[in-house]
Amino acid sequence: MKLAWDTLKILAEPTRLRILGLLSQEELSVAELQEALNMSQSRISSQLAILRQSELVVDRRDGKKNFYSIKTSLEQWEAELIAAAINSVSGSPELIEDNENLERVIQKRRKIAEEYFNLIAGRLGKNYCPGRSWEGIGHMLLHLVPKVVVADLGAGEGMISQLIARQAEQVYCIDNSPRMVEVGKELAEKNQLENLQYLLGDIEAVPLDDASVDIALLSQALHHANRPEKAIEEAYRITKLGGRVVILDLKEHTFEKARELYADNWLGFSEKKLHSWLKGASFENVAVSVVSKESGEPGFETLLATGIKR
Repeated sequence: MKLAWDTLKILAEPTRLRILGLLSQEELSVAELQEALNMSQSRISSQLAILRQSELVVDRRDGKKNFYSIKTSLEQWEAELIAAAINSVSGSPELIEDNENLERVIQKRRKIAEEYFNLIAGRLGKNYCPGRSWEGIGHMLLHLVPKVVVADLGAGEGMISQLIARQAEQVYCIDNSPRMVEVGKELAEKNQLENLQYLLGDIEAVPLDDASVDIALLSQALHHANRPEKAIEEAYRITKLGGRVVILDLKEHTFEKARELYADNWLGFSEKKLHSWLKGASFENVAVSVVSKESGEPGFETLLATGIKR
């Protein structure tokens, strides 16, 4: 049985407390912790090992990288001890600087993705994109109902939305790339789709009202998110009662170059993980399945996940 005294001894070491302060806000890799804390890899790794051994921190393997976060299933007293310890030094120069550095780390993540999508804006129909198959898209479109309000989260140029808009009542395209939104607006105007509206915004903080859409769509967008579970929670928030979420994304893979080639933050997702996130966001009737597999290497598989808001 773990005692409060043991946890207090762990929290008494300043470096460990600073690491926990950062991980309480964001899941981070060792390299990102290095950048935020301005410390050596060996020092951070040794403290992470202690935090993992004490079961305060867990890690997640994604390709060649490990990402660390505070364990979500801590005892209440233990979570409160950690929160109190972090809060007690929140005004210190070290933690203020750590938080400023963390913001830069997160902005750097977003900048990489934004630069990639700004670069390929206007060329998505010609460029290869993993998981984009008409077979997968066809399966997804079977879940759409005419004359509904749809939010396409992480829409890019809005290739799918432009098809949906010909049937739907209203379609909102949300993307965090200014250039992509600009190109999408031009295409919507060119195709005379007056019910298609492009909005600049993040899928983890969607610029739409609560319970405002019938369908929240995430097509090959979730693996670009910093916190995919947050994007799914936002999908739940903006969906009306009786509405649904439809997700099309890559199944978990090991093609590490996807980070560099396509600005992917995640190397796909397991069926179990997507199911867990959807249930955790309170969606019901959750279903996740593989709907396509590419024949050539690296053989990306595409997952279709759906859930209903009751």
